[in-house]
Amino acid sequence: MSHLEPEAKIFACSQSVYLAEKIAKDYGIPLGKVTMSTYSDGEFQPSYEESIRGLRVFIVCSTFPSADNLMELLLMIDAAKRASARHITAVMPYFGWARQDRKDKPRVPIGAKLVANLLTAAGATRIMTMDLHADQIQGFFEKPVDHLFASTIFLPYVESLNLENLTIASPDMGGSKRAYAYSKFLESDVVICYKQRKAANVIDTMELIGEVKGRNVILVDDMIDTGGTLAKAADLMIEKGALSVRAICTHAILSGGAYEKIENSKLTELIVTDSIPLKRESKKIKVVSCAPLFAEVMQMVHHNNSISGKFIM
Repeated sequence: MSHLEPEAKIFACSQSVYLAEKIAKDYGIPLGKVTMSTYSDGEFQPSYEESIRGLRVFIVCSTFPSADNLMELLLMIDAAKRASARHITAVMPYFGWARQDRKDKPRVPIGAKLVANLLTAAGATRIMTMDLHADQIQGFFEKPVDHLFASTIFLPYVESLNLENLTIASPDMGGSKRAYAYSKFLESDVVICYKQRKAANVIDTMELIGEVKGRNVILVDDMIDTGGTLAKAADLMIEKGALSVRAICTHAILSGGAYEKIENSKLTELIVTDSIPLKRESKKIKVVSCAPLFAEVMQMVHHNNSISGKFIM
């Protein structure tokens, strides 16, 4: 290591230790030590238990609800800044509040922009994340953003399935760009589901644009929340004659009755990453770890190497 190149250390927020341990192992260094002091009213204070002066610090934290995860990340960034860390990278496999990327009706916040402002104000010098709900969120930052694609780890798994008559599907119009990117790489057809919602997480109607009869279908999306959209899409495609329906979703939020919906649906398999920990196991859910991808990109960033080779599509 050059004398001009600072040492790197990896730390984790309490709810992301499970993933940070795997990232640190793949990176080749031990996970840094952090203690958390909690007051009786629930207030908490993180503390680094080793020197980080002049170092590059990676803080791994997926900011899924509750808001404590985001607050813990902000406090750890602030603590690193005040401990004289040279570089502070917020590694956010799942970027919470990303669905609030614009004003879709009067008198609502743009939550994703607020989170970007908070991270910058806390002292983050770089952001590393994966499969943002909307690509333009990168523009909310005045700091460098490394936006990784889970396709890098999903595509090898899809190819290993050796599916014939493969068709890629998007569960909504907004995900059509992602579906077309997968289909171009896999040289397959594309179908799109058109849905209308009564309210958030409540689907009114769904129609299928394209032919799925006699095809093995893979739905692709950036996240799965209640599972209603994917379950309904899978059932619709089987009704239309699909041989099988699988789903690829980067972030497994899986709230409410999502597990039951997935297990009772016509889905053959749901493939997700470990950006968010599963609440329980399911025979239909396959987890592909994103730790090797983040570890490799973090090393590239640390050594000032190009990361463009990690973008399959």
